[in-house]
Amino acid sequence: MGMQTDSFKCIVTALVLTVGYSLPAAGATLDELFDELAAAEGGAGGRIERQIVGIWEKSGSPSFDLLLRRGKDALDNGAPEVALDHFSALVDYAPDFAEAYNGRATAYFLLGMIGPALDDLRQALVLNPRHFGAMRGVGVILEDLGRPADALEVYRAILALNPASIDMQKAADRLELELEGQAL
Repeated sequence: MGMQTDSFKCIVTALVLTVGYSLPAAGATLDELFDELAAAEGGAGGRIERQIVGIWEKSGSPSFDLLLRRGKDALDNGAPEVALDHFSALVDYAPDFAEAYNGRATAYFLLGMIGPALDDLRQALVLNPRHFGAMRGVGVILEDLGRPADALEVYRAILALNPASIDMQKAADRLELELEGQAL
């Protein structure tokens, strides 16, 4: 019995060490993650971005987190009207939760409601000035409105936060080519 217990303890210890070393440091602050993001190279930026978003998506309330998840699921399933209902309820119950506004902005945008989408993106950025998802939304809307120079400025701001973002670098490069020869 003693050998089985010792063997089990060794297996558990090995598992804990293996998993522990493969996970990011517990309790990493957003500031630390943004510092890592600014210095990231290659694919590491995507991993850090997901960690940041994971922190942003935690409202502190299981009920609010459920509303957020349902809204995101509705968007993923092509039902922006349903998502709008979930995100609007979340905004009503948690008016200081930037993710609620960002999600609702996406639903508004997909429904062709650009004014309300911009209003919600603005509020998301008031609550969380480094919200690169909301910034990206502003950039996309600015492009749709025929304001490529303004969109480029937004994409450059995102690249200042996350220089390794391949998508934002491609968007910035595309707009720079488009604007080449035009006075900015």
